[in-house]
Amino acid sequence: MKSTYDSLLPKAPIFSEELVRQCKQSKDFRPILFEWYKFVGIFCNVVACISPESPALREIPPTHYAVLVGLLNRCSRLILSNVRLSSTRRYGETTRLLDRCISETAVKVQWLCYKKNADSFVRYLADGLKKDLILKKQIDVNIENRNGNSLVIEQRMLNSIKECLELSGLSEQDVNDAKGLPDFARMCADLGFGDLFYTAIQRMGSHAVHGTWSDLIFNYLRHEDGQVLYPRDHDIDTQDVQFIGVIHLVLGAMKSFLNYIISDASEISEFISTIDSIDNKIIEIQDLAWASDFSVTG
Repeated sequence: MKSTYDSLLPKAPIFSEELVRQCKQSKDFRPILFEWYKFVGIFCNVVACISPESPALREIPPTHYAVLVGLLNRCSRLILSNVRLSSTRRYGETTRLLDRCISETAVKVQWLCYKKNADSFVRYLADGLKKDLILKKQIDVNIENRNGNSLVIEQRMLNSIKECLELSGLSEQDVNDAKGLPDFARMCADLGFGDLFYTAIQRMGSHAVHGTWSDLIFNYLRHEDGQVLYPRDHDIDTQDVQFIGVIHLVLGAMKSFLNYIISDASEISEFISTIDSIDNKIIEIQDLAWASDFSVTG
C-alpha cells in the first residue's frame, strides 16, 4: 500500500540501461540530467504547496511563510520554463538568464531559513517595497503638480503599491526604517559558500544578465578564425553544468525550508531522504561527466 508521502511525490525518472550506456560513452549526461531537472522543478512545487495549516508545522508568521513558499514557487516555475526552452536544444543563452534568477532565489531561501529571525524577513520585504515607495513619491509629486488630479495609470500603480504594502504587514515607516538587505556575496558568506561559488554564480552569471562582451562572443556572435564576427542563430544548447548547479541549489533550498518549518524532524524524514538521494545521484553523474576535466595537463 502506498503511503500519503508516495502520493505526494512526483514519479522519479527511470532510465534504460541503453541510455545510461550511451551517456557514459559520450560523456554527455544531459538526457538524464534533463529528466532530473524536470523532476526537481515539480518536486519543488510540491514542497511549496505544503499547507500552512498542517499540524506538523511550527508556528511561523503567515507573511514569513508566504515569502518562503513564494520563493520556492518562483524556483519551480522558472525551472519548468527552462525545461520548455532547453527541450528544443536551443535557447541556451536564455536558460542562462533564468539560471541566474533561480540560483539567487534558492540562495535567498537558504539564507532566510539560516537566519531564523523576523528582522531578516522584514529586510527582505522592505528591499522591494522601498523601490515601490520611491515610485509612489514621484507619482504623488506629479499629482500634486496637477492640483490633485491623477491619471488612470497613476491610480492603478498607486493601488498596486498599496496592495503590496498592506499584504506585507509593514507600514511605510517600517519599510523606510528597515536595514538594507545584505548583498548576495554576504548571503553566500553567511551560508559558508566559498569565493569560487560566488564568482561562478554571480560574477559569471552576470554575463548573461548584462550582455557583456564575453556573453556576445559565446552566445550572440559567430566567428571564423577570429576574423569576421556576425550574428549567431538560435543554436545554443543548455550545458550540463547549468542543470547540475540549479538542481543542487534548489534541492538545498527545499531542504532548508523543510527543516525550518517542521517542528518534528521525523515528519519530513522521507522528504529529506529523497532530497539527499537525488543530490547524491547528481554528484555521481557530475563525477562521471567531468572526470576528464580535472586531469592535469602538460
